[in-house]
Amino acid sequence: MSAVEILCPAKLTLSLNVKGRREDGYHLIDAEMVSIDLCDELLINDGAGIKVRSAGSGFDVPLDHSNLVNQALRMANRVADVTIIKRIPAGAGLGGGSTNAAAILRWAGFEDPIAAAKLGADVAFCLKGGRAQVRGIGEILEPLPYRQLGMTLLIPPIGVSTPEVYQAWDELNSPTGDHGNDLETAALTVEPRLAEWRDVLSEATGKQARLAGSGGTWFVEGHHEAFTHRGITSMNVVTVPAQDEKGDAG
Repeated sequence: MSAVEILCPAKLTLSLNVKGRREDGYHLIDAEMVSIDLCDELLINDGAGIKVRSAGSGFDVPLDHSNLVNQALRMANRVADVTIIKRIPAGAGLGGGSTNAAAILRWAGFEDPIAAAKLGADVAFCLKGGRAQVRGIGEILEPLPYRQLGMTLLIPPIGVSTPEVYQAWDELNSPTGDHGNDLETAALTVEPRLAEWRDVLSEATGKQARLAGSGGTWFVEGHHEAFTHRGITSMNVVTVPAQDEKGDAG
């Protein structure tokens, strides 16, 4: 086959309520998610295997069976040589692995959101993209009307483990979040250094920084050019353009 190039938009979780935990260990959520203009890219060719370029900050990206691209290929019963060009840091709470898996499923013509959610809570949303209310374990999607958004993201050079955050949420007796994200307290327990980055973004923009998903990205609404250009090199600050008129990441 000819080489195929696919953009994989990150997802930003604007709000996240954890509604409980099922007997099988999966957590139930009620979240608002949007696709944003921060994208990985997949290059798909004949062959078999995975390569990663420009992984950046955060966790290292595994290349074994635990990689969601490999899992998506198995789910779709396909084989391919895949190069992942990473711009979404692993462990940033922006669904980098999930959007990569969703891109493979779309490429393979696999459109079952219930099955996709078994790969990860964000995969079903990333399969559809746009803006949606996401419930259940991530498989129930209610499309929401287009809303033009401009966001400034601060992505610390550290990764946060989603399973560890949910485990901490359980151990902390299911706290609710003060800023629209029930996982914020748990994420700060798992990675206390996140508080420093939260405070930097809040103080620089004059707005309360909010945690994206299980962390570690913080975000505020609006564009803050003075902040993004003030010469800070110890963090990765991304200004996200608004979505296009169809609600898909442009």
